Amino acid sequence: MAEFVYKARKKNGTAIQGVLEAADRMAALAQLQKQGLLPVSIEPAKKGKGKARSLRGSQSTSGLLNLLPQGMRDYFTRQKRPAMKELANFANQLANLLRAGMPLTAALNSMTYVGSKGIPTDVSRQLKQDVVEGKSLSEAMSRQPVIFSNMFINMVRSGEQSGALVEVLKRLAAHYERFAEVQSKFKSSMVYPTVVVIVGLAVIFFFMTVMMPKFMEIFKSMNAPLPPSTKFLMDSSTFFKHYWWAVLIGIFTVIMLFRRYIQSVRGRLAWDRWKMNAPVIGNAVRMNLFAQFSRTLSTLMQNGVPVLVALKITELVIDNVILQKAIADTREAVTDGKTIAQPLARSGVFPQLMIDMVKIGEETGDIPNSLQSLAETYEDDLQTALRLMTTLIEPILIITMALFVGFILLGILSAMFSLTSNINR
Repeated sequence: MAEFVYKARKKNGTAIQGVLEAADRMAALAQLQKQGLLPVSIEPAKKGKGKARSLRGSQSTSGLLNLLPQGMRDYFTRQKRPAMKELANFANQLANLLRAGMPLTAALNSMTYVGSKGIPTDVSRQLKQDVVEGKSLSEAMSRQPVIFSNMFINMVRSGEQSGALVEVLKRLAAHYERFAEVQSKFKSSMVYPTVVVIVGLAVIFFFMTVMMPKFMEIFKSMNAPLPPSTKFLMDSSTFFKHYWWAVLIGIFTVIMLFRRYIQSVRGRLAWDRWKMNAPVIGNAVRMNLFAQFSRTLSTLMQNGVPVLVALKITELVIDNVILQKAIADTREAVTDGKTIAQPLARSGVFPQLMIDMVKIGEETGDIPNSLQSLAETYEDDLQTALRLMTTLIEPILIITMALFVGFILLGILSAMFSLTSNINR
């Protein structure tokens, strides 16, 4: 069997491209026509040159990696989890190919060439191989746990069982696109504060390493008493000049100790609780968590995932141990025959609005739509919280940096005034 790269048009005129396997070019043409596509071009896939280049590149990279310690090699060679936007692209592209009438194996084969960003080519090929061997798509995805989450796998499984795989993939794409949008807005809101911090630290570093030593030479040559603030700056500059490596080691050590602390049970609990109740950022963190809980659970239940399974998957998706504990308790209560709203209320974590909306959903028999409405409400509140957070963080950072720079200038100017007064005497 040979591989052919094709360009074709659907009956509505939409242009598509991909790769298919066939005995020869005529067989590939017949396969496209059978799918109701109008072929534009069919060319044999060129592999040799690309493979050779890829082999040389992989050998070169492998040679460099072998020089690193095992821990660093594992870090650089590990399989990376794709971003939400990339998962959305994968689900959307696969849904479009299946909707066009392409068989699943052919669609997965095309995914290796149409360039689903974030999904490695070898993953798409392995999915295709597993499906060819008789596995379902959800089973094949379950063999790629780094790439596909439990939520993704279970929703695909529900789509296979209900015969609505295309619709489920479209909903998955919309789900991940929504969260990708929220992530993007959060990152955008933090760009300016980050720039302020970097510029402020750069200014402080410049003063302490370049300007301060020059002023120190002038001050020492005058042999006059200096103010305490100036002495402190001079001592700090001298220490940083000679022991800058110790400062970097100290910062690195503090970061590593903090990371180890928040990875412990007690540390993770304290850190997650602090994030939810912290000034300025706490409200945004809570709104994000509530929106994520509502949308994830709603999406799963809308696609036929049983409520207990949906709660378990949602528990795994939420990155906060406090909410995870509350969801786990809710799942146990539902197992015992209670409604969802009752344990949510007992947890003391979820807001009253969520509890009331879930109650309404239980009474009307439409919990997914109630959760979807909640998700939209909390996502809107998140946007407001992000704007407020940015509005507050920016002046706080600017004032903080200004105080540091002002203290440096005060130390220098006070020394100059002191020296000037001594000269006048």
